[in-house]
Amino acid sequence: MDARTFGRDIAHINLTAGTVEMRPAPEEWIRKYIGGRGLGVRYVLENGADVDPLSPENILCFMNGPLSGSETSMSGRWAAVTKSPLTGTVTDSHQGGWSAARVRWAGFDGLVFEGKADHPVYVFIEDGQIEIRDASDAWGLGIHETIDLYKERYGAKNLSVNAIGQAGERLSRFAVWVNEDDRAFGRGGTGAIGGSKNLKAIIVRAGNKKSVVPDKDAFRASRKIALDTIRDEKNITSPKKGGLSVYGTNVLMNVTNSIGALGVRNSKLTSFGERAELLSGEYVEQNILSGNPTCHACPVACKKEVEIKDGAYKGLKMESVEYEPAWALGANCDVDDIRSIAKLIDQCNDYGLDPIELGNVYSVFMECSELGATNGETLSWGDDAAMVALTERLAMREEGLGDALADGAVRAAEHFGHPELAMAVKGQSVPAYDPRGLKGMGLGYATSNRGACHLRAYVAAAELGVIGIEADPLEWKGKGELVMTFQDLAAFSDSLDLCKFSAFAQGADEYAVQWASATGEACTPEDVMLTGERVYNLERYYNNLAGFREGSDSLPKRFTEEPSTLSGSNGHVSELDLMLEEYYAVRGWKDGVVPKEKLEALEIP
Repeated sequence: MDARTFGRDIAHINLTAGTVEMRPAPEEWIRKYIGGRGLGVRYVLENGADVDPLSPENILCFMNGPLSGSETSMSGRWAAVTKSPLTGTVTDSHQGGWSAARVRWAGFDGLVFEGKADHPVYVFIEDGQIEIRDASDAWGLGIHETIDLYKERYGAKNLSVNAIGQAGERLSRFAVWVNEDDRAFGRGGTGAIGGSKNLKAIIVRAGNKKSVVPDKDAFRASRKIALDTIRDEKNITSPKKGGLSVYGTNVLMNVTNSIGALGVRNSKLTSFGERAELLSGEYVEQNILSGNPTCHACPVACKKEVEIKDGAYKGLKMESVEYEPAWALGANCDVDDIRSIAKLIDQCNDYGLDPIELGNVYSVFMECSELGATNGETLSWGDDAAMVALTERLAMREEGLGDALADGAVRAAEHFGHPELAMAVKGQSVPAYDPRGLKGMGLGYATSNRGACHLRAYVAAAELGVIGIEADPLEWKGKGELVMTFQDLAAFSDSLDLCKFSAFAQGADEYAVQWASATGEACTPEDVMLTGERVYNLERYYNNLAGFREGSDSLPKRFTEEPSTLSGSNGHVSELDLMLEEYYAVRGWKDGVVPKEKLEALEIP
């Protein structure tokens, strides 16, 4: 596993022809876009921006970065990149666990799936070989059963199974891939692309292999620098001491709620009051926590395994009650029973659904029900039992309501005649930060290249004060440059591919040192930011070609015209137009479109 030669071992798997061909990525692509997210987007651009996402002509890339699977801390990530069936934009989604590392250890830097198999298949990867095998006996199974099936067949040791569930098979536009039962490529509908290709699973068996680097001492030193920042007790990442390590991502529930930035009842409200505590990481830790599993090379262990000990779902063991799903299926839907939320998240992990999108689908249905606009079945606020029952119908695309809800909140809102009730950007629903209480996050949603997203620019880290940089969450001025900086830094780390949470402790300096020591290539913090800017502009260029042009960077009017009425953000709306003017100026874009001179300056494509 040699970072110096990363990009040579890209497998092109043509499911129509049933062939596997090794073709190295062009050296120019590696130089410009590194790997992971950046390299995947370059492949998707090469395939054309006018492709139908669910057609055989679309490609589905699974891309490691040059640090994936290495001894570098938090390097257990890889990227799924494609044209999204949910948004029509380019999308990338990242997954933790062990699959990324094992694919590298098995001898592959990336997998590019093309075409469509004429029957259900999976791929088996081991020792530099890839075989396409029949998956007919797994088609129709949930993800948990699929993983059990293949572990029984191949043995659990050193095995990772990535699979889609029934939702992906039935082409739900927000279907996901899951490995280790609970780690997902969560957003953008990549599971539906798998289903459209009759691709049920990606299975890899490989033991640990050490990195080959040009200077072992320099590589060891860079890893120590990075690890020391992660361990620093002032950082939220500090193992067994920092909030992220102790409580997981759900450490944010009470914090966001307290400043009036937690959307409730489809974002009609901005706080869940005292009930937010019942959804929080602190509550989980005190009441249902059963374990602290982690991903490859990660000392933080933000994943929280839980066990339900009473009630209708007694005996359920699952991982993990993350902040975003707990909000989407909880406060967003007026649900405060953590046991029901754990059940719903586990259903998402089994059927293969994005829980953020699912929660928004349900909140749209609930508000339309409240308005009497559903012309039949209804769903009341807080009816968690009905949500659990409805999830199966949605995942299976049951005729009628299940089918109407299976393609996301935007299409559901249109179905009920109220498109304005979808809290979404470019077709993808918002996550757990209300733009009226966190102004930078609103700008990040609007300008995200994959639809509403907290991970393109996690400005909340500054606005909530969980990193060294602090920004006033209610001040719109200055957010244009701040959002751009976060976007570009994330685009680089996603291309390495390091866990997003590394940025709670590290920045361009640490990323540059790690990249340089692994590859032997010179890299400065300025190079990091320039490469990140190039990747972000490449994505925007693709979207421009796909039809997302002037006026595409927007927010639902609820955020820009309906002021918050609750403490912390009372009276505030998102001043999006003013922030966009500032943002476009620092980006060098013209109303969301990358001009020719900017493309040339960044050497795009």
